[in-house]
Amino acid sequence: MQVNTPIQNKIRYNISLLVCFSLFVNLQQAWAQNGLPDWVNKTGSRSVPTLTKVYKVNQYGAVNDGATLCTAAIQKAIDACSKAGGGIVSFDTGSYVTGSLFVKEGVQLRIDKGVVLLGSQNFDDYPEIDTRIAGIEMKWPAALINVINQKKVSVTGEGTVNARGKFCWDKYWAMRKDYEAKGLRWIVDYDAKRVRTLLVQSSSDVTLKGVTFKNAGFWTVQILYSDHVTADGLIVRNNGDGKGPSTDGIDIDSSSWILVQNCDIDCNDDDFCLKAGRDWDGLRVNRPTEWVVIRKCIARKGGGLLTLGSETSGGIRHVVATGLVGMGTGNGLHIKSATTRGGLIDDIRFDNIRLDSVGTAFQFTMNWNPSYSYSTLPAGYDEKTVPAHWKTMLHPVEPAEKGIPHFQGVTVSNIHATGVKKVINAAGLKDSYLKNFSFNNVLINGAAAGDVAFADGWKFTHVLIQSADGQPLRVTNSTNMQLKQ
Repeated sequence: MQVNTPIQNKIRYNISLLVCFSLFVNLQQAWAQNGLPDWVNKTGSRSVPTLTKVYKVNQYGAVNDGATLCTAAIQKAIDACSKAGGGIVSFDTGSYVTGSLFVKEGVQLRIDKGVVLLGSQNFDDYPEIDTRIAGIEMKWPAALINVINQKKVSVTGEGTVNARGKFCWDKYWAMRKDYEAKGLRWIVDYDAKRVRTLLVQSSSDVTLKGVTFKNAGFWTVQILYSDHVTADGLIVRNNGDGKGPSTDGIDIDSSSWILVQNCDIDCNDDDFCLKAGRDWDGLRVNRPTEWVVIRKCIARKGGGLLTLGSETSGGIRHVVATGLVGMGTGNGLHIKSATTRGGLIDDIRFDNIRLDSVGTAFQFTMNWNPSYSYSTLPAGYDEKTVPAHWKTMLHPVEPAEKGIPHFQGVTVSNIHATGVKKVINAAGLKDSYLKNFSFNNVLINGAAAGDVAFADGWKFTHVLIQSADGQPLRVTNSTNMQLKQ
């Protein structure tokens, strides 16, 4: 028997990397020539505001001194513009303090270079509205910028929206310390009522383009119950003035025909995230996120380059994510749910991706973060007298089987990853296997290959996983697996 020397092993290792990289390049080119599904071209806004009359907020009393509260003056300009049939609402160069603004039909809210909107740090400047947050419908503060029940709206420009969210972060951390001591970790995120930066809700044909968003109090951009929305060239920077909790980049929530492209996100939670409702309330609403394209984007810090869940009740399907780069994110592709969520994840395409120094390249779990995901009322509380949203969270899913999520039809292709801590961490359930996951043309160098459990019908084609610990991918309780590298 021939025993290879360390030098020979290193040569074999380098040759295998070169061969796999050659395959990666060749197959990447072949895939690009094959094109994308036809439905991809139907995503995004179908129309934008076209009238060009300019309504300067300064003419309605807004002051660009970075100190005066200008909410009412800016809203007057928006209202006048929309009432006249539409046009452009713009700002003289400078900084404007504002609470919640409501952009209306036909309006292009243009935040030009040199203009900074500063979020008010007074919760009273964000009136509560009917909305959905983290998967349940409830009263919650309006966002800093809102597009609600509107159509043909744009928010554009090269300026900055600095939400100055530390007042929300401080409130949350103080509450969380108190709530965890009482066994209420599952509800503190909902009671804290932190302010989102931009909300598109129940609207159509909305374009968000070019704006830089900083220091979100909670989620940065949420697209909720909407269709035909484009987010193009948005920049999110939520790690500059302190790492605020749950400062997601872009959340697409029970919405359809959405196009996200050319965005650059650095946040402290999920970078690009798709959601569809939580537990009993999400199953009641039963509205999917579907027909979504995310392309040519960068994620820097954050929980995941692309995350599906944990709110999955209405289902997430028909998703193409392509031409993405993840640098230092927690996960590459993360699909997460819980045993009370339910919902079907299907037809997900994660292609042409580069990952650098991410935590886990592929993270799939159906029992995510139990201390947050499952609601139990501690002794001493009367369920009849708790707030309405507590009751919503405590409402059981019946029958229990309805809460079991299902993940299937996931295609991962043309992936090049280096500096990964773990390549795959995948765990289905005894009652719900991870079905029909296909990995094609994947080259990954990481510390550990990882684990797969309760999976069925997985297939590797031209996959090379190089693990520093020398251990192979560990597969348990799985069937019909074709994982030869």
